[in-house]
Amino acid sequence: MAVPRQMRALLHAVNALLRKRRYHAALAMLKGFRNGAVYGAKIRGPHALVMTFLFRSGSLQEKLRAILQATYTHSRSLACFVFTYKGLCALQARVQGETYQVHSFLAAFIGGLMVFGGNNNINSQINMYLLSRALFALCRLGVEKGYIPEPRWDPFPLFTGLLWGLVLWLFEYHQTTLQPSLQSSMTYLYQDSNVWHDISDFLLYNKSHPSK
Repeated sequence: MAVPRQMRALLHAVNALLRKRRYHAALAMLKGFRNGAVYGAKIRGPHALVMTFLFRSGSLQEKLRAILQATYTHSRSLACFVFTYKGLCALQARVQGETYQVHSFLAAFIGGLMVFGGNNNINSQINMYLLSRALFALCRLGVEKGYIPEPRWDPFPLFTGLLWGLVLWLFEYHQTTLQPSLQSSMTYLYQDSNVWHDISDFLLYNKSHPSK
Protein backbone atom coordinates (compact mmCIF):
# COMPACT_ATOMS: atom_id res chain seq x y z
CA MET A 1 0.00 0.00 0.00
CA ALA A 2 1.39 3.38 -1.04
CA VAL A 3 2.30 5.83 1.69
CA PRO A 4 0.43 9.16 1.32
CA ARG A 5 2.55 12.14 0.29
CA GLN A 6 1.84 14.00 3.56
CA MET A 7 2.96 10.98 5.57
CA ARG A 8 6.16 10.64 3.56
CA ALA A 9 6.90 14.32 4.11
CA LEU A 10 6.27 13.97 7.85
CA LEU A 11 8.53 10.92 8.12
CA HIS A 12 11.25 12.74 6.18
CA ALA A 13 11.02 15.71 8.53
CA VAL A 14 11.12 13.50 11.62
CA ASN A 15 14.14 11.57 10.33
CA ALA A 16 15.90 14.81 9.50
CA LEU A 17 15.25 16.04 13.04
CA LEU A 18 16.58 12.82 14.55
CA ARG A 19 19.85 13.23 12.63
CA LYS A 20 20.56 16.72 13.95
CA ARG A 21 23.47 16.61 16.39
CA ARG A 22 22.26 19.66 18.32
CA TYR A 23 19.27 17.67 19.63
CA HIS A 24 21.20 14.48 20.31
CA ALA A 25 21.25 14.78 24.12
CA ALA A 26 17.52 15.48 24.40
CA LEU A 27 16.63 12.74 21.93
CA ALA A 28 18.91 10.30 23.77
CA MET A 29 16.95 11.04 26.95
CA LEU A 30 13.68 10.25 25.17
CA LYS A 31 15.01 7.01 23.69
CA GLY A 32 16.48 6.12 27.07
CA PHE A 33 13.02 6.59 28.60
CA ARG A 34 11.56 4.33 25.90
CA ASN A 35 14.23 1.63 26.35
CA GLY A 36 13.89 1.75 30.14
CA ALA A 37 10.14 1.26 29.94
CA VAL A 38 10.41 -1.65 27.49
CA TYR A 39 13.28 -3.36 29.33
CA GLY A 40 11.57 -2.97 32.71
CA ALA A 41 8.39 -4.57 31.35
CA LYS A 42 10.34 -7.44 29.76
CA ILE A 43 12.22 -8.17 32.98
CA ARG A 44 9.45 -7.68 35.56
CA GLY A 45 6.53 -9.17 33.61
CA PRO A 46 7.77 -12.81 33.45
CA HIS A 47 9.24 -12.61 36.97
CA ALA A 48 6.00 -11.27 38.46
CA LEU A 49 3.97 -13.86 36.56
CA VAL A 50 6.00 -16.78 37.93
CA MET A 51 6.34 -15.51 41.49
CA THR A 52 2.68 -14.50 41.76
CA PHE A 53 1.28 -17.82 40.58
CA LEU A 54 3.80 -19.81 42.62
CA PHE A 55 3.51 -18.07 45.96
CA ARG A 56 0.64 -15.55 46.04
CA SER A 57 -2.83 -16.50 47.22
CA GLY A 58 -6.03 -14.85 46.05
CA SER A 59 -8.33 -14.85 43.06
CA LEU A 60 -7.14 -14.84 39.45
CA GLN A 61 -8.18 -11.20 39.13
CA GLU A 62 -6.12 -10.24 42.19
CA LYS A 63 -3.11 -12.11 40.84
CA LEU A 64 -3.36 -10.47 37.43
CA ARG A 65 -3.71 -7.06 39.06
CA ALA A 66 -0.57 -7.72 41.14
CA ILE A 67 1.37 -8.78 38.02
CA LEU A 68 0.34 -5.69 36.08
CA GLN A 69 1.09 -3.38 39.02
CA ALA A 70 4.57 -4.84 39.56
CA THR A 71 5.34 -4.68 35.82
CA TYR A 72 4.13 -1.10 35.54
CA THR A 73 6.09 0.01 38.62
CA HIS A 74 9.35 -1.56 37.43
CA SER A 75 8.91 -0.27 33.87
CA ARG A 76 8.06 3.28 34.97
CA SER A 77 10.91 3.45 37.48
CA LEU A 78 13.54 2.24 35.04
CA ALA A 79 12.29 4.61 32.34
CA CYS A 80 12.39 7.58 34.73
CA PHE A 81 15.86 6.65 35.98
CA VAL A 82 17.37 6.38 32.50
CA PHE A 83 15.76 9.69 31.50
CA THR A 84 17.07 11.40 34.66
CA TYR A 85 20.55 9.88 34.43
CA LYS A 86 21.11 10.82 30.80
CA GLY A 87 19.73 14.31 31.39
CA LEU A 88 22.01 14.96 34.36
CA CYS A 89 25.04 13.60 32.51
CA ALA A 90 24.32 15.90 29.56
CA LEU A 91 23.76 18.87 31.87
CA GLN A 92 27.08 18.39 33.68
CA ALA A 93 28.97 17.99 30.42
CA ARG A 94 27.39 21.17 29.07
CA VAL A 95 28.18 23.19 32.20
CA GLN A 96 31.80 22.00 32.44
CA GLY A 97 32.50 21.84 28.73
CA GLU A 98 33.51 18.16 28.66
CA THR A 99 32.68 14.80 30.22
CA TYR A 100 34.34 13.51 33.42
CA GLN A 101 33.99 10.11 35.08
CA VAL A 102 32.47 11.65 38.19
CA HIS A 103 29.53 12.88 36.11
CA SER A 104 28.28 9.33 35.73
CA PHE A 105 28.45 8.66 39.46
CA LEU A 106 26.75 11.91 40.45
CA ALA A 107 23.97 11.55 37.88
CA ALA A 108 23.26 7.96 38.93
CA PHE A 109 23.47 8.88 42.63
CA ILE A 110 20.85 11.60 42.26
CA GLY A 111 18.70 9.49 39.95
CA GLY A 112 18.91 6.53 42.31
CA LEU A 113 17.79 8.63 45.27
CA MET A 114 14.91 10.10 43.32
CA VAL A 115 13.63 6.96 41.60
CA PHE A 116 14.76 3.92 43.59
CA GLY A 117 15.07 5.46 47.06
CA GLY A 118 11.69 4.21 48.27
CA ASN A 119 12.01 1.16 50.51
CA ASN A 120 9.68 -1.35 48.84
CA ASN A 121 9.95 -4.91 47.52
CA ILE A 122 10.61 -4.03 43.89
CA ASN A 123 13.30 -1.46 44.68
CA SER A 124 14.90 -3.88 47.15
CA GLN A 125 15.13 -6.60 44.48
CA ILE A 126 16.59 -4.22 41.91
CA ASN A 127 19.13 -2.76 44.34
CA MET A 128 20.26 -6.17 45.61
CA TYR A 129 20.61 -7.39 42.02
CA LEU A 130 22.87 -4.42 41.30
CA LEU A 131 24.79 -4.79 44.56
CA SER A 132 25.99 -8.32 43.80
CA ARG A 133 27.15 -7.35 40.32
CA ALA A 134 28.78 -4.14 41.49
CA LEU A 135 30.78 -6.02 44.13
CA PHE A 136 31.95 -8.55 41.53
CA ALA A 137 32.92 -5.72 39.17
CA LEU A 138 34.81 -3.84 41.90
CA CYS A 139 36.79 -6.97 42.75
CA ARG A 140 37.72 -7.44 39.09
CA LEU A 141 38.63 -3.75 38.80
CA GLY A 142 40.80 -4.02 41.91
CA VAL A 143 42.72 -6.91 40.32
CA GLU A 144 43.06 -5.04 37.01
CA LYS A 145 44.42 -1.93 38.76
CA GLY A 146 46.75 -3.92 41.00
CA TYR A 147 45.01 -3.05 44.28
CA ILE A 148 44.10 -6.71 44.83
CA PRO A 149 46.67 -9.45 44.16
CA GLU A 150 45.84 -11.77 41.28
CA PRO A 151 44.54 -15.02 42.84
CA ARG A 152 46.77 -18.04 42.31
CA TRP A 153 43.73 -20.30 42.29
CA ASP A 154 40.10 -19.90 41.31
CA PRO A 155 38.28 -18.42 44.34
CA PHE A 156 34.81 -19.04 42.90
CA PRO A 157 34.18 -22.43 44.57
CA LEU A 158 35.09 -21.04 48.01
CA PHE A 159 32.94 -17.97 47.38
CA THR A 160 30.04 -20.23 46.39
CA GLY A 161 30.34 -22.38 49.49
CA LEU A 162 30.49 -19.36 51.81
CA LEU A 163 27.54 -17.70 50.08
CA TRP A 164 25.26 -20.73 50.24
CA GLY A 165 26.32 -21.55 53.78
CA LEU A 166 25.53 -18.01 54.87
CA VAL A 167 22.16 -17.73 53.15
CA LEU A 168 20.90 -21.09 54.43
CA TRP A 169 22.03 -20.26 57.97
CA LEU A 170 20.16 -16.98 57.74
CA PHE A 171 17.09 -18.74 56.38
CA GLU A 172 17.04 -21.44 59.06
CA TYR A 173 17.73 -19.21 62.06
CA HIS A 174 17.11 -15.55 61.05
CA GLN A 175 14.58 -15.90 58.26
CA THR A 176 12.94 -12.51 58.72
CA THR A 177 16.17 -10.74 57.78
CA LEU A 178 15.93 -12.05 54.20
CA GLN A 179 14.04 -10.31 51.42
CA PRO A 180 10.40 -11.56 51.19
CA SER A 181 10.63 -13.12 47.72
CA LEU A 182 13.75 -15.04 48.77
CA GLN A 183 11.95 -16.21 51.91
CA SER A 184 9.07 -17.50 49.77
CA SER A 185 11.39 -19.34 47.39
CA MET A 186 13.40 -20.95 50.18
CA THR A 187 10.29 -21.88 52.17
CA TYR A 188 9.02 -23.72 49.10
CA LEU A 189 12.34 -25.52 48.62
CA TYR A 190 13.47 -26.32 52.15
CA GLN A 191 10.47 -26.23 54.48
CA ASP A 192 7.52 -27.34 52.36
CA SER A 193 9.54 -30.38 51.24
CA ASN A 194 9.50 -31.64 54.86
CA VAL A 195 5.70 -32.01 54.94
CA TRP A 196 3.36 -34.42 53.10
CA HIS A 197 0.33 -36.56 53.87
CA ASP A 198 -0.09 -38.87 50.89
CA ILE A 199 0.98 -39.33 47.29
CA SER A 200 -0.98 -36.26 46.16
CA ASP A 201 1.05 -33.74 48.13
CA PHE A 202 4.25 -35.81 47.87
CA LEU A 203 4.48 -35.83 44.07
CA LEU A 204 1.58 -33.96 42.48
CA TYR A 205 1.12 -30.89 44.68
CA ASN A 206 3.23 -28.96 47.12
CA LYS A 207 0.44 -28.86 49.70
CA SER A 208 -2.68 -30.99 50.08
CA HIS A 209 -5.97 -29.40 49.07
CA PRO A 210 -8.62 -29.22 51.79
CA SER A 211 -11.49 -31.67 51.39
CA LYS A 212 -14.76 -30.16 50.25
